[in-house]
Amino acid sequence: MQIESGMPDVWLLLPFIVLFIASLAPITIKVLCKNKEQPLFGTLAQGLIGVIIALGFVVWQWDGVTGYVFSHALVFDGISSWANVLTLIITGVSLVLMHDNLHTRDHQFAEQVFLILSSALGMMIIAWSNDLIVTFIGIELMSLSTYVVIGLGLEQKLSKEASFKYFVLGSFASAFILYGIALIYGTAETTMLTRLTETAPALMASNKLFLIGMIMLVSGVAFKVSIVPFHAWTPDVYQGAPTPITAFMATGVKAVMFVFFIRLALTGVFGGSDTMIDLLEWLAVITILLGNLAALKQTSFKRMLAYSSIAHSGYILIGIIAAAISKAPAKSISSVIFYLFTYTIMTLGTFALVSLYEKTENSTLYIYDLKGLAHKRPMLALGLTTLLLSIAGIPPLAGFFGKLFLFSNAVAEGLFWPVVWGVMGSVVGVVYYLRPVVNMYMHEADEYYEEPLKYPFTGFTLAASVALVFIVGLASGSLLERLQESVQSLFNT
Repeated sequence: MQIESGMPDVWLLLPFIVLFIASLAPITIKVLCKNKEQPLFGTLAQGLIGVIIALGFVVWQWDGVTGYVFSHALVFDGISSWANVLTLIITGVSLVLMHDNLHTRDHQFAEQVFLILSSALGMMIIAWSNDLIVTFIGIELMSLSTYVVIGLGLEQKLSKEASFKYFVLGSFASAFILYGIALIYGTAETTMLTRLTETAPALMASNKLFLIGMIMLVSGVAFKVSIVPFHAWTPDVYQGAPTPITAFMATGVKAVMFVFFIRLALTGVFGGSDTMIDLLEWLAVITILLGNLAALKQTSFKRMLAYSSIAHSGYILIGIIAAAISKAPAKSISSVIFYLFTYTIMTLGTFALVSLYEKTENSTLYIYDLKGLAHKRPMLALGLTTLLLSIAGIPPLAGFFGKLFLFSNAVAEGLFWPVVWGVMGSVVGVVYYLRPVVNMYMHEADEYYEEPLKYPFTGFTLAASVALVFIVGLASGSLLERLQESVQSLFNT
């Protein structure tokens, strides 16, 4: 499969180049102005303009560019196009939330914009990558930028603790990934995913060293997406990080790492070992159960969302397994991407509301803080209720169709018992998603009730998320069909 357009390889990286230049602009201007912080809106505009132009180039290249470049190190296809669109949308929304949030708006904002855009560059590399070494470079660029931006928050204890914990544990995960890649290269004599397709299934069944390398690689990736037992960092880091950065991690990092998981599954490596498939199934089920049961006990809204995020990783892993064992994986892959898209919409909107309640850098939103919100701010309560019901999987909202497509494709591939546990986990999830709703509608506001901050950008993000939950739910069939067309092109060439 070769590039169909006549573009030189470097021109295909225009989205990356534009975003790289945009990342340098805020800190370059700050240095030239003798390290004086520039107006917040101007710095935000520089980042958003770069994101919008990069997004335009991705859309422009969508249908005219398919194939491999740079000696097959990068691949342009439907999966990478959707992943990069999702990455750039997440980045733009995160910048908007950062502009309004007290954790981030008054402290080294130019540096934070630079780091977020740099992390997004790493995500784009992961989405395009067809080589394990290139993937590792993307993971490190994404991760290192995220470690630092978490620690830049104004909060003096939790954010620093979260940054250090994420850095230390993330370094172990990176070491696992790199050592796993070394073992894979030593046995398969390649790090190219397309070449692994030819040998990986047989090596999984016959070569113990290759199997160990693949287990180490999967373990490192499982850390990044909070699969049990590699999930322990998630609640503390999500709570300690500034809320816009939490939203960025919970959506962007998870999305691109699952995209890499998809590419790994397409090599046939998991299908070459029944033991690996069984292990992944158990990990998915345990992740769903632990995430949902732990979320039941939380009083902090962000920690509840953190454990919820863990459970959602379990659901998505079921879709990855379905793609790994399927002889026609396009439908399973499309359902995973659709789920990531709906999960992103709902999560960004929910964290936007959390951001509105953070009046100081040390404030924490508890579930009981929402008491009486429906009486004080009915539209805000309605928006949050809609998002929570969608995350819980209530029809006809987008989250319901995400789970429906994901689970139905898994059942079609014979994954009955993981799907049963996935449905049971979703039922448990309804309980804790309804707790904020009960507090908003069935309790009177306390005497010390505080109005949420009125930031127009964040409020617009929340409103847009609520609208998209309805729109995507109503147009779910056509959107999934478009996804399948994009993904199917991989198997028709």
